Amino acid sequence: MGEVARRAGVPVSTIHFYESKGLITSVRSAGNQRRFPLVVLRYIAVIKVAQRAGVPLEEIKEALGRYPRGSKLTTEQWRELSSAWRASLDERIKRLTRLRDELDGCIGCGCLSLEECPLRNPMDELGREGAGPRILERP
Repeated sequence: MGEVARRAGVPVSTIHFYESKGLITSVRSAGNQRRFPLVVLRYIAVIKVAQRAGVPLEEIKEALGRYPRGSKLTTEQWRELSSAWRASLDERIKRLTRLRDELDGCIGCGCLSLEECPLRNPMDELGREGAGPRILERP
């Protein structure tokens, strides 16, 4: 397991974690040591890239689950995976851009900007939609 972790550039604890979440698999040797197929390095790379992009582990697991466990992903399969995540990433980028652009003027409900509050949230209309920063959390 240490060799897999070293080659993948992650701590051994990450290998344990990914395995416990069903993202990668191993088999036990006669001496009860974990043995990983070579393709596990590619899976770990996909997981790391997806996580860095903000894709939740459950989405990663679901996406990888569409293919035979432990199979080497083809170029076409990788395109399918990345396309499936594209809409989610675009939405996340849109929300983060809005947050960046609007954060200094209001926390999303207007309560820290009394001058704007009557314009952006007259009569606390957003409060009827639910708690929290409704403006910044809008789709």
